[in-house]
Amino acid sequence: MAHAHVHSHGRSGREPRARGPLRVVVAAILIVAGLATAAGLALLWPDQAKVAAASSGIQFAAPGTTFPTGRIVALSKDCPGYFSSGSASSQPGDTRACQIATVKLLNGKDEGKTLTVPLLWPWATAGVHPGDELELIVPPQVSGASAQTGEGDAPQGVTVNGVVRDNPLLLWTLLFVGIVVAVGLLRGLMSLVALGFTAFMIVQFVLPALISGRPGLAVGVVGASAIMFVALYLAHGLSVRTTVALLGTLFGILLTAGIAQLAVDSTHLTGVSGDVGGMLAGATQIDFRGLLTCAIVIAGLGVLNDVTVTQASAVWELRAASPELSRRQLFARAMRIGRDHIASTIYTIAFAYAGAAMVVLVVLYLYDRSALSLLSQEDLAAEVVRTLCSGIGLVLAVPVTTGIAAALVPREVVVREGGGVIEALKLRWYSFIPRAAPEEATRSY
Repeated sequence: MAHAHVHSHGRSGREPRARGPLRVVVAAILIVAGLATAAGLALLWPDQAKVAAASSGIQFAAPGTTFPTGRIVALSKDCPGYFSSGSASSQPGDTRACQIATVKLLNGKDEGKTLTVPLLWPWATAGVHPGDELELIVPPQVSGASAQTGEGDAPQGVTVNGVVRDNPLLLWTLLFVGIVVAVGLLRGLMSLVALGFTAFMIVQFVLPALISGRPGLAVGVVGASAIMFVALYLAHGLSVRTTVALLGTLFGILLTAGIAQLAVDSTHLTGVSGDVGGMLAGATQIDFRGLLTCAIVIAGLGVLNDVTVTQASAVWELRAASPELSRRQLFARAMRIGRDHIASTIYTIAFAYAGAAMVVLVVLYLYDRSALSLLSQEDLAAEVVRTLCSGIGLVLAVPVTTGIAAALVPREVVVREGGGVIEALKLRWYSFIPRAAPEEATRSY
């Protein structure tokens, strides 16, 4: 039957007991960071009037335009009036691809009626079939009476806005949730709750604050800090180990933000990309350079958190496996793990950004220009800056997190015998309060 015992060093051991003042300092830093984050949220909270004004100032379609949903009841590859035949649709990337869809409207004032609309590229290459649903764009000048009751042509101006993907996305989401909970159990469930809080903060604070004209650097730092305060404790529990990871993450956030600001300034990036940026600039008070800085901070948050949590856990597990190690030895061994993690994480970041910007990379690759000239293009330069800033932040967060962990890891650990399971004993939040060192080895709760 599995049982547990405690490894400990007495007063005459090779290592002194963890000093109370150090924990007081850590607790003070955490409290100050928490208060600063709360104050930042209060000061930077978005102005909803400005957000509403920006929303009303952007017109994605003419007033009166409707977006009814229709189900495909039939498909034809002949496109009279558009292309002589549908043979081009079989060629990937050919913008002549065309299909004709007979669509039954599922909502709106013409619900139940059918009309035919052309499926031009890229919708013609999306692999849709009868039974799939489309979102249509119906201009305001098209009256309800002009919808066809048979399979005639669609009223002039009616086009396809996109494929309705609600059900497939829901199924994939449920599959993701099911697998996370089945494998991660309670920890997996709490990580999903943390993910939900992250989405809430981005939608309710970060985005509207940027639209309101709040400084992007401050929004990024405050938003990322608030996310980490809640997400880390939800996903990993209330313990000193989690607190160490949080402190390392907060350090990485501040460092990444400062480096991002310097990089954006020195490379003269504008933060504006394509027609969308121009459209937003005309209707909002967004500081696009600040938005880019904020995006760099948020983009590097996940991998930064991964590194700090791993390093804190490495120190705890090393202590459990080798309780006789000094704190200096713990730091040295954990840093070996950290260097391996750094090596793999650096190209992980590069892969992530390359995948997200693949279309841009294809376009730039086809330009008949030198590689250095391509790197100067706004879109590619922005991705390079994101990669470099995130990489510097996470690399420097590794020794800081490891050092804090080595200083705070308790000397008393539980080694559970049975099945080779070894775990560190959690310390609760009140273990930061200094207490007199007992004469005998005790568990630290």
